[in-house]
Amino acid sequence: PAVVAEMEAELGEGNKKPEVLAKLAQYELTLKDWVEAHKGYRKYVAIAGKCWPAFQTQFGFVPCYVNSRLASRGIPVSCEVDIYGALSEFIGTVVSQDAVTLLDINNSVPADLYEEDIKGKYGTYTLKDTFMGFHCGNTAACKLTAHEMKYQKIMARTLPEEVTQGTLEGDIAPGDITFFRLQSTADTKLRAYVAQGEILPVATRSFGSIGVFAIPEMGRFYRHVLIEKNFPHHGAVAFGHFGKTLYEVFKYIGVDVDEIGFNQPKNMLYKTENPFS
Repeated sequence: PAVVAEMEAELGEGNKKPEVLAKLAQYELTLKDWVEAHKGYRKYVAIAGKCWPAFQTQFGFVPCYVNSRLASRGIPVSCEVDIYGALSEFIGTVVSQDAVTLLDINNSVPADLYEEDIKGKYGTYTLKDTFMGFHCGNTAACKLTAHEMKYQKIMARTLPEEVTQGTLEGDIAPGDITFFRLQSTADTKLRAYVAQGEILPVATRSFGSIGVFAIPEMGRFYRHVLIEKNFPHHGAVAFGHFGKTLYEVFKYIGVDVDEIGFNQPKNMLYKTENPFS
């Protein structure tokens, strides 16, 4: 009952699915009990959680809101059993001393939205510098401009809506961010990337935990680092500019400097970039 009351207070008018709160609270308490029983001497904990496609059919809800609450309390949780995503979030939590989130980085900003709400209003960002950072509903409420606890629209296309409840939806608050990730290749070689940018104060007109992100030279960075280096679609987000520290952390834990990607300026070509393009 105490956790349900916490959730009700945090959600306020955004509590659109009150019938699922008891299940969510039970899941949150179970995770916290498991953490306490297994963390041993460790001060910090991170969780790589299962979230779909089986979770909702087995338990009757989705865990996104619980993930967001744990992240806001210093226990980052990655979606889709993303172990290196959880490790990346953990690094971001320690560096920023703040909540972090994990978002899909492969969603473009519609051209009409860019033309109407972004072009010429926020410096010199081009359409290729922008993208939508999105996930179903895992971002902490304190990092959203407004929030509602609803259902997962993607899952509800093939499943009954009542088993997809539990996402925290809202536009992510504008401000400075660092997008980053640590990853291992199949032959155990560590790679990483770091890019600083911002979330723009632009309404997304979409669902889930989502924001309009702008990173200088994002298009080239996406092509020559994220795609060519085979990074997954999840990227960790720290709320602030922490590129300098994260770069040093990656070096310290053994990532070769040639394997730490960043959003290179126009006058600095990537190794595979055609100089005549």
